[in-house]
Amino acid sequence: MAAALVNLPMRDIALWTSEVLDITAFAVILFAVAISTAAFVVRVAQSGFLANYRDYRANLGRGILIGLEILIAADILKSVVVDPTLQGIAVLGGIVLIRTFLSISLDVEINGHWPWETTRLAREAQVPEQLGPT
Repeated sequence: MAAALVNLPMRDIALWTSEVLDITAFAVILFAVAISTAAFVVRVAQSGFLANYRDYRANLGRGILIGLEILIAADILKSVVVDPTLQGIAVLGGIVLIRTFLSISLDVEINGHWPWETTRLAREAQVPEQLGPT
């Protein structure tokens, strides 16, 4: 198979790879929905709906985030290698902006704070431990 790939033009390899990434992203999102839902159903049976709803949404969000990241990689390949026109790059920019907005929104929903606050919040959480018991 490697020998066959060597003979293909870069454009064809990029197109094939981007299609594989699209399918992979679709599968990742479906898998995340299936696993998150199955775990949620089991937990609801054990401890109730409200106790597990937030975790369910967080798990779904994480799966969607991974899928979005893979889709962005596929779109970059398509736009930069397959269709390197100004219009193709502009479409890529719009897609990346929309998906970045979705990613940040999901991250805030999951973690309850802006992504760039993670380091500061972790540092603040460690300060009381360093001071010792009061």
